[in-house]
Amino acid sequence: MKRTALLLTLLAIATVAITAQNWEVNMLHDINGWDSQFMHDYSKFISKTEPYVALGVPTVMGIIGLIRHDRQLQQDAIYIGTSVVGSFAIAMGLKYIVNRTRPYEAWPDLITPRSTHPDPSFPSGHTASAFALCTSLCIRYPKWYVIAPSALYAISVGVSRMHEGVHYPTDVMAGALIGAGCAVGSVYVSRWLNKKLFGN
Repeated sequence: MKRTALLLTLLAIATVAITAQNWEVNMLHDINGWDSQFMHDYSKFISKTEPYVALGVPTVMGIIGLIRHDRQLQQDAIYIGTSVVGSFAIAMGLKYIVNRTRPYEAWPDLITPRSTHPDPSFPSGHTASAFALCTSLCIRYPKWYVIAPSALYAISVGVSRMHEGVHYPTDVMAGALIGAGCAVGSVYVSRWLNKKLFGN
């Protein structure tokens, strides 16, 4: 009786593990298979421009702040910039610690690669920096007209990475958590930096 119960328990655990992996691969396969020209173009555009947007927004804010002698805008730029850079650094470090194979390499019969990358899969660096940008903007400027487009952009980045076939759903979810977490943590980092740079 005990052996039967143990066998059934092990079978249930194995089934859950296999089902969980199948669920993730199946979900990725569905998103990767959205076959419209609009989706292909949109995903490629979002994926390719994300690093420039994530770094460009705080850079432009900082430049405008310097030109206008607007200390608050400069401080906002530092906060948003540290969020983005910090999230990307953490994501890149985790990639090589976890060393997860890209989905198009692990499942070549199911996933079509629309771009390729030499680094490991987990977590998504694009998604991490997009969510860091989105969350830090929403913290600093909690208005609907900032929150709505920022959230749409960050979610679009995550979906585009799956549609491109370069990330699993859990890669994207982990990236989103890292980005949002860095934006919250950078509140305290930017306060320290502001004291060093501006004396307040």
